[in-house]
Amino acid sequence: MTEHPVISVVVPVFNEQDNIAPLVHEITAALRGCIAFEILCVDDGSTDATPTALEALKRDVPELRVIRHLTNAGQSTAIRTGAGLARGEWIATLDGDGQNDPADIPRLWAQRLRSPPDVRLFAGWRTQRKDSGSKRLASKWANAIRSRMLHDDTPDTGCGTKLFERRAFLELPYFDHMHRFLPALMQRAGWKTVSVPVNHRPRASGVSKYTNLGRALVGVSDLLGVAWLIKRAKFPAFEER
Repeated sequence: MTEHPVISVVVPVFNEQDNIAPLVHEITAALRGCIAFEILCVDDGSTDATPTALEALKRDVPELRVIRHLTNAGQSTAIRTGAGLARGEWIATLDGDGQNDPADIPRLWAQRLRSPPDVRLFAGWRTQRKDSGSKRLASKWANAIRSRMLHDDTPDTGCGTKLFERRAFLELPYFDHMHRFLPALMQRAGWKTVSVPVNHRPRASGVSKYTNLGRALVGVSDLLGVAWLIKRAKFPAFEER
Protein backbone atom coordinates (compact mmCIF):
# COMPACT_ATOMS: atom_id res chain seq x y z
CA MET A 1 0.00 0.00 0.00
CA THR A 2 1.21 3.50 -0.83
CA GLU A 3 2.37 6.04 1.78
CA HIS A 4 -0.37 7.92 3.60
CA PRO A 5 -2.12 9.77 0.76
CA VAL A 6 -2.92 13.46 0.65
CA ILE A 7 -5.45 12.91 -2.14
CA SER A 8 -7.70 9.91 -2.67
CA VAL A 9 -8.87 9.67 -6.28
CA VAL A 10 -12.32 8.09 -6.30
CA VAL A 11 -13.50 6.68 -9.63
CA PRO A 12 -17.04 5.25 -9.86
CA VAL A 13 -17.08 2.58 -12.57
CA PHE A 14 -19.93 0.73 -14.26
CA ASN A 15 -19.30 -1.40 -17.36
CA GLU A 16 -16.14 0.40 -18.51
CA GLN A 17 -13.97 -2.61 -19.33
CA ASP A 18 -12.08 -0.85 -22.15
CA ASN A 19 -11.75 2.56 -20.50
CA ILE A 20 -10.68 1.84 -16.94
CA ALA A 21 -7.08 0.64 -17.54
CA PRO A 22 -6.05 3.67 -19.66
CA LEU A 23 -7.69 5.96 -17.10
CA VAL A 24 -5.88 4.43 -14.11
CA HIS A 25 -2.55 4.67 -15.92
CA GLU A 26 -3.24 8.32 -16.75
CA ILE A 27 -3.98 9.04 -13.08
CA THR A 28 -0.68 7.52 -11.99
CA ALA A 29 1.20 9.43 -14.70
CA ALA A 30 -0.38 12.71 -13.55
CA LEU A 31 0.22 12.25 -9.82
CA ARG A 32 3.31 10.11 -9.21
CA GLY A 33 6.15 12.30 -7.99
CA CYS A 34 3.74 15.19 -7.53
CA ILE A 35 1.69 14.30 -4.46
CA ALA A 36 1.01 11.25 -2.29
CA PHE A 37 -2.17 9.61 -3.56
CA GLU A 38 -4.28 6.50 -3.75
CA ILE A 39 -6.88 5.44 -6.31
CA LEU A 40 -10.18 3.89 -5.25
CA CYS A 41 -12.07 2.40 -8.16
CA VAL A 42 -15.59 1.61 -6.99
CA ASP A 43 -17.05 -0.99 -9.34
CA ASP A 44 -20.79 -0.36 -9.15
CA GLY A 45 -21.92 -3.90 -9.95
CA SER A 46 -20.48 -4.11 -13.48
CA THR A 47 -21.75 -6.95 -15.65
CA ASP A 48 -18.95 -6.86 -18.24
CA ALA A 49 -15.22 -7.56 -17.84
CA THR A 50 -14.57 -4.47 -15.69
CA PRO A 51 -13.89 -6.53 -12.51
CA THR A 52 -11.30 -8.61 -14.38
CA ALA A 53 -9.62 -5.49 -15.76
CA LEU A 54 -9.44 -3.96 -12.29
CA GLU A 55 -7.93 -7.07 -10.73
CA ALA A 56 -5.26 -7.13 -13.44
CA LEU A 57 -4.45 -3.47 -12.77
CA LYS A 58 -3.81 -4.13 -9.08
CA ARG A 59 -0.71 -6.17 -9.98
CA ASP A 60 0.96 -3.16 -11.61
CA VAL A 61 -0.50 -0.20 -9.73
CA PRO A 62 0.27 -0.34 -5.99
CA GLU A 63 -1.77 2.83 -5.37
CA LEU A 64 -4.94 1.13 -6.60
CA ARG A 65 -7.67 -0.14 -4.30
CA VAL A 66 -10.73 -1.87 -5.76
CA ILE A 67 -14.13 -1.83 -4.07
CA ARG A 68 -17.07 -3.64 -5.62
CA HIS A 69 -20.76 -3.06 -5.02
CA LEU A 70 -22.54 -6.39 -5.22
CA THR A 71 -25.50 -4.64 -6.86
CA ASN A 72 -25.67 -1.48 -8.95
CA ALA A 73 -26.38 1.47 -6.65
CA GLY A 74 -25.64 4.54 -8.77
CA GLN A 75 -22.85 7.06 -9.14
CA SER A 76 -23.56 9.08 -5.98
CA THR A 77 -23.50 5.95 -3.84
CA ALA A 78 -20.26 4.78 -5.45
CA ILE A 79 -18.63 8.13 -4.71
CA ARG A 80 -19.84 8.03 -1.12
CA THR A 81 -18.57 4.46 -0.68
CA GLY A 82 -15.16 5.50 -1.99
CA ALA A 83 -15.01 8.65 0.14
CA GLY A 84 -16.00 6.68 3.23
CA LEU A 85 -13.14 4.22 2.73
CA ALA A 86 -10.57 6.78 1.54
CA ARG A 87 -7.45 7.55 3.58
CA GLY A 88 -6.76 10.99 2.11
CA GLU A 89 -8.11 14.22 3.62
CA TRP A 90 -9.07 15.42 0.15
CA ILE A 91 -11.06 13.52 -2.48
CA ALA A 92 -10.65 13.95 -6.22
CA THR A 93 -13.32 12.40 -8.42
CA LEU A 94 -13.27 11.41 -12.08
CA ASP A 95 -15.90 9.62 -14.14
CA GLY A 96 -14.95 6.10 -15.15
CA ASP A 97 -15.59 6.67 -18.87
CA GLY A 98 -12.31 8.52 -19.44
CA GLN A 99 -13.89 11.80 -20.55
CA ASN A 100 -12.40 13.62 -17.56
CA ASP A 101 -8.68 14.38 -17.79
CA PRO A 102 -6.55 13.21 -14.80
CA ALA A 103 -4.05 15.96 -15.65
CA ASP A 104 -6.60 18.41 -14.19
CA ILE A 105 -6.19 17.00 -10.65
CA PRO A 106 -2.84 18.76 -10.02
CA ARG A 107 -4.42 21.97 -11.34
CA LEU A 108 -7.31 21.67 -8.89
CA TRP A 109 -4.85 20.98 -6.08
CA ALA A 110 -2.81 24.06 -7.01
CA GLN A 111 -6.03 26.09 -6.91
CA ARG A 112 -6.77 24.67 -3.48
CA LEU A 113 -3.34 25.73 -2.19
CA ARG A 114 -4.02 29.28 -3.42
CA SER A 115 -7.48 29.46 -1.87
CA PRO A 116 -8.66 30.38 1.65
CA PRO A 117 -9.42 27.48 4.01
CA ASP A 118 -13.20 27.93 3.84
CA VAL A 119 -13.22 26.79 0.20
CA ARG A 120 -13.97 23.08 0.51
CA LEU A 121 -15.02 22.22 -3.07
CA PHE A 122 -13.29 22.86 -6.38
CA ALA A 123 -15.69 21.96 -9.18
CA GLY A 124 -14.56 21.25 -12.71
CA TRP A 125 -16.08 23.44 -15.42
CA ARG A 126 -16.17 21.90 -18.90
CA THR A 127 -15.81 25.01 -21.04
CA GLN A 128 -15.32 22.93 -24.22
CA ARG A 129 -17.57 19.90 -23.94
CA LYS A 130 -17.03 16.93 -26.25
CA ASP A 131 -20.55 15.50 -25.99
CA SER A 132 -23.35 15.37 -28.55
CA GLY A 133 -25.29 18.52 -29.36
CA SER A 134 -28.42 17.21 -27.67
CA LYS A 135 -26.54 16.43 -24.46
CA ARG A 136 -24.88 19.86 -24.42
CA LEU A 137 -28.24 21.57 -24.96
CA ALA A 138 -29.91 19.53 -22.22
CA SER A 139 -27.10 20.35 -19.80
CA LYS A 140 -27.29 24.05 -20.68
CA TRP A 141 -30.99 24.17 -19.80
CA ALA A 142 -30.54 22.06 -16.67
CA ASN A 143 -27.70 24.26 -15.42
CA ALA A 144 -29.74 27.41 -16.07
CA ILE A 145 -32.78 26.10 -14.16
CA ARG A 146 -30.66 24.78 -11.29
CA SER A 147 -28.72 28.04 -10.98
CA ARG A 148 -31.93 30.08 -10.95
CA MET A 149 -33.48 27.96 -8.21
CA LEU A 150 -30.45 27.24 -6.01
CA HIS A 151 -28.29 30.33 -6.61
CA ASP A 152 -25.16 28.18 -6.35
CA ASP A 153 -23.07 30.33 -8.73
CA THR A 154 -21.74 27.22 -10.49
CA PRO A 155 -21.79 27.00 -14.30
CA ASP A 156 -21.34 23.21 -14.52
CA THR A 157 -22.35 20.88 -11.70
CA GLY A 158 -22.43 17.75 -13.88
CA CYS A 159 -18.68 17.58 -14.46
CA GLY A 160 -17.15 14.50 -12.84
CA THR A 161 -13.86 16.29 -12.15
CA LYS A 162 -14.05 17.60 -8.59
CA LEU A 163 -11.83 18.08 -5.55
CA PHE A 164 -13.37 18.34 -2.10
CA GLU A 165 -12.53 17.87 1.55
CA ARG A 166 -13.48 14.38 2.66
CA ARG A 167 -14.88 15.34 6.07
CA ALA A 168 -17.02 18.16 4.68
CA PHE A 169 -18.44 15.82 2.02
CA LEU A 170 -19.31 13.05 4.46
CA GLU A 171 -21.25 15.54 6.61
CA LEU A 172 -23.55 16.47 3.71
CA PRO A 173 -27.06 14.98 3.50
CA TYR A 174 -26.88 11.87 1.36
CA PHE A 175 -29.36 10.92 -1.39
CA ASP A 176 -29.19 9.33 -4.82
CA HIS A 177 -27.90 11.75 -7.49
CA MET A 178 -26.49 14.09 -4.84
CA HIS A 179 -23.23 14.34 -6.81
CA ARG A 180 -24.99 16.72 -9.21
CA PHE A 181 -25.72 19.19 -6.42
CA LEU A 182 -22.44 19.24 -4.50
CA PRO A 183 -21.77 23.01 -4.86
CA ALA A 184 -25.22 23.92 -3.50
CA LEU A 185 -24.93 21.35 -0.68
CA MET A 186 -21.46 22.57 0.30
CA GLN A 187 -22.68 26.16 0.32
CA ARG A 188 -25.68 25.13 2.40
CA ALA A 189 -23.24 23.72 4.97
CA GLY A 190 -21.46 27.08 5.17
CA TRP A 191 -18.48 26.38 2.89
CA LYS A 192 -17.37 28.22 -0.23
CA THR A 193 -16.93 26.62 -3.65
CA VAL A 194 -14.87 27.54 -6.71
CA SER A 195 -15.36 26.53 -10.34
CA VAL A 196 -12.18 25.73 -12.28
CA PRO A 197 -12.02 25.29 -16.09
CA VAL A 198 -10.99 21.73 -16.96
CA ASN A 199 -10.43 19.60 -20.03
CA HIS A 200 -13.14 17.36 -21.47
CA ARG A 201 -12.63 14.53 -23.94
CA PRO A 202 -14.80 12.38 -26.23
CA ARG A 203 -15.76 8.95 -24.95
CA ALA A 204 -13.26 6.49 -26.43
CA SER A 205 -15.29 3.33 -25.91
CA GLY A 206 -18.60 2.07 -24.56
CA VAL A 207 -21.86 3.96 -24.16
CA SER A 208 -23.19 6.57 -21.77
CA LYS A 209 -25.14 5.25 -18.78
CA TYR A 210 -27.50 8.25 -18.81
CA THR A 211 -30.09 9.63 -21.20
CA ASN A 212 -31.41 13.17 -21.42
CA LEU A 213 -34.92 11.98 -20.51
CA GLY A 214 -33.66 9.93 -17.57
CA ARG A 215 -31.71 12.87 -16.20
CA ALA A 216 -34.72 15.16 -16.58
CA LEU A 217 -37.12 12.81 -14.79
CA VAL A 218 -34.96 12.43 -11.69
CA GLY A 219 -33.60 15.96 -11.89
CA VAL A 220 -36.90 17.70 -11.23
CA SER A 221 -37.63 15.93 -7.95
CA ASP A 222 -33.98 16.18 -6.85
CA LEU A 223 -33.91 19.91 -7.59
CA LEU A 224 -37.05 20.52 -5.56
CA GLY A 225 -35.63 18.43 -2.73
CA VAL A 226 -32.34 20.35 -2.62
CA ALA A 227 -34.22 23.66 -2.73
CA TRP A 228 -36.23 22.45 0.29
CA LEU A 229 -33.05 21.44 2.13
CA ILE A 230 -31.53 24.87 1.55
CA LYS A 231 -34.69 26.63 2.72
CA ARG A 232 -34.85 24.56 5.91
CA ALA A 233 -31.15 24.75 6.79
CA LYS A 234 -30.01 26.36 10.04
CA PHE A 235 -26.33 26.63 10.95
CA PRO A 236 -26.05 29.22 13.76
CA ALA A 237 -22.76 30.50 15.08
CA PHE A 238 -22.03 29.12 18.55
CA GLU A 239 -19.57 29.26 21.38
CA GLU A 240 -18.76 26.93 24.27
CA ARG A 241 -18.71 28.41 27.78
